[in-house]
Amino acid sequence: MATESRHLSVHIDRPVATVYAFASDPANLPRWAPGLGGSVTREGGDWFVETSEGRARLTFAPANDYGVLDHEVRTPSGETVYVPLRAIADGDGTEVVFSLRRSPGMSDAEFARDTALVEGDLARLKAVVEHADT
Repeated sequence: MATESRHLSVHIDRPVATVYAFASDPANLPRWAPGLGGSVTREGGDWFVETSEGRARLTFAPANDYGVLDHEVRTPSGETVYVPLRAIADGDGTEVVFSLRRSPGMSDAEFARDTALVEGDLARLKAVVEHADT
């Protein structure tokens, strides 16, 4: 069954290597995606985030030269949410593209709310990375 997706993006005035290095580090998530959780920790080889529902496990794509920032969030309830995310070179800058998937049974209002939350996260990512050295 086909799932509806929205591809949300932001242009960041920094090289793709800089954006990728920042966004691929799970420890940076609270700085640009605070809705996911406020505290990220590493235990052994696993990353965890404290969410409002409890502790969730984060699994990121292995380091790569293609800008793939995909990750999975295993929620406290046991659900696994796949998050497609890419950093794409765009001249001297970077386009970051987040593919937001509509969950089965999600209402239009819930999908609109999630869209707004992701757009806010992407705007924060832009602000944080562009002002990191100022």
